[in-house]
Amino acid sequence: MSSPAPSPDSRATFRPDVFKGKVLFCTGGRSGICYSIVETMMSHGVDAIIVGRDAKGLEESADRLAKKSGQKCIPASADVRDPDQVKKAVDLAQKTFGRIDFVICGAAGNFLAPISSLSERAFRTVVEIDLLGTYHTIKATLPLVRASKGAYVHISATLHYRGLPYQAHVSAAKAGVDALSGVLAVEEGPRGVRSNVIAPGPIGGTVGMDKLTPKGWKPEGDVPLGRMGETLDIANAAVFLFSPAAAWITGTVTVVDGGEHHIRQMSLPYPQSLLDPESVKSLIKPKL
Repeated sequence: MSSPAPSPDSRATFRPDVFKGKVLFCTGGRSGICYSIVETMMSHGVDAIIVGRDAKGLEESADRLAKKSGQKCIPASADVRDPDQVKKAVDLAQKTFGRIDFVICGAAGNFLAPISSLSERAFRTVVEIDLLGTYHTIKATLPLVRASKGAYVHISATLHYRGLPYQAHVSAAKAGVDALSGVLAVEEGPRGVRSNVIAPGPIGGTVGMDKLTPKGWKPEGDVPLGRMGETLDIANAAVFLFSPAAAWITGTVTVVDGGEHHIRQMSLPYPQSLLDPESVKSLIKPKL
């Protein structure tokens, strides 16, 4: 295989001040992919509010982001499953900044479990965080995003493009997110609001990769572009979708996975892992 594709730097493509005077509202921004998106957006001049359940972790992340970029970043502790809590976070953003231009719907939950042992409660939890949480975030932010003629980016996945064992709950939730974004794009396009989805592939160094794959598993050989994804790859896609360069792009799903979903091979042996659950018991969530 040829040399792996390099990791791009958004500042080599977009002006450092391309988002100056704009405000970003991000759920799930404390860590991982969404943290990287916020960090990269702030390096281009945006101010931000990051939303999540871990109040202490949010404060630490917001402080790091602000110090690194010189922009303002405030934390808002909220559970996206509760519309009242999301509304309070939006009110804080309005009180602090007076506007919201961009929204990242990125709060998510996942684990491995087959349908046979997946409880209704566990299924519901993921759907409520991923799908209902996205709905609550849209509803709460929409008046301000309409006013600014802003844009949404929803963080989805490629898991539901074909049947993937152990991922019924998140596949259903993410398929719903994709559909919700498309409807939002059509309904709000006449008001100048855009809505798009980013579907990441396997991203190294994230909690998701650590939880969902066997120890030592590396997908580089199964990725056409020859390397594991980085959070910066997703962040750069978000910068583009929020930028004026994407002014005529809405209702799309942008897959950022190095081509992995086209040749996907299951990280867990199939069908052995299903017929012999003991062989993967360290990864499967017990007693769901």
